[in-house]
Amino acid sequence: MKKWNDTSQIFTKPYLVCIFALICCFLWGSAFPSIKIGYRLFQISDADAMSQLLFAGYRFTLAGIMVILIGSFIKREFLYPRKSSWSMVIKLGSVQTVLQYVFFYMGLAHTSGVKASIITASNVFIAIFLSALVFSEKLSIHKFVGCLLGFIGVIFINLEGGGLDLQVSLTGEGAMFVSAFAAALSSVLIKQYSEKEETFTLCGYQFLLGGIVLTLIGLLNGGNVTGFTPASTLLLGYLGLISSVAYSLWSLLLKYNPVGKVAVFGFSNPMFGVILSAILLGEKNQAFTLKGLLALILVCSGILIVNRSK
Repeated sequence: MKKWNDTSQIFTKPYLVCIFALICCFLWGSAFPSIKIGYRLFQISDADAMSQLLFAGYRFTLAGIMVILIGSFIKREFLYPRKSSWSMVIKLGSVQTVLQYVFFYMGLAHTSGVKASIITASNVFIAIFLSALVFSEKLSIHKFVGCLLGFIGVIFINLEGGGLDLQVSLTGEGAMFVSAFAAALSSVLIKQYSEKEETFTLCGYQFLLGGIVLTLIGLLNGGNVTGFTPASTLLLGYLGLISSVAYSLWSLLLKYNPVGKVAVFGFSNPMFGVILSAILLGEKNQAFTLKGLLALILVCSGILIVNRSK
């Protein structure tokens, strides 16, 4: 009889994989409106990329501290990477936190939010393709069809008033694609590295390292974050909690499951982002419409097809 105290059993049961993955995506989706609120509370303009990077640096540094403390409490010992693990921490932090977010903010400043959301969603395709190369995961037809349906759903939820055009620039769409590639590559790296090092240790220290680097980049290039109040500090703490909980849980799912089976849930990120933006920011043009419902159906169908039982 399988024991529930066996972590591998908990994180491989199909219905629990679905629940945990959707919790991660809900948390990440809530980051979109939370960051917008944070920019307002900390007086950061949409065009001030360096202050945004500094804000992200604070967030991820805090997330790293949270993961290390939570993981240490769970393991009942202070988590610290082995000497042989520091190279993995540095590579993961450079890709997942530094590379992804530097290019994300660069691209966001030079392209529309619609294009940014769609290009970011392409990381699911990239992650599945990379996992096929690295872990020999099968690129089946149902997996391709499921991803295609999810991607179409993301396009649907983001199409509003002709917000999509065919203009492409290296600093805009090119930078967003690099960010998406970094996000996909980090999924493959965390699965590979978690076989050699404790997942909480990898997540905590890569966030801490990446957060410090982003903070230094922001500070050295004139970034400025002011307006610390109880409300804004609480929001920053929530953003740190989003990263720490969601990424740690996502990493555990990747450790015990094929990358493609988990990555496809990423298509629900923009869905949650749009719905929560409608609730928290009053942006209801996309969420509560027939088009929004169709997008939700497509994304859910894609997830079900990729995760269907043999």
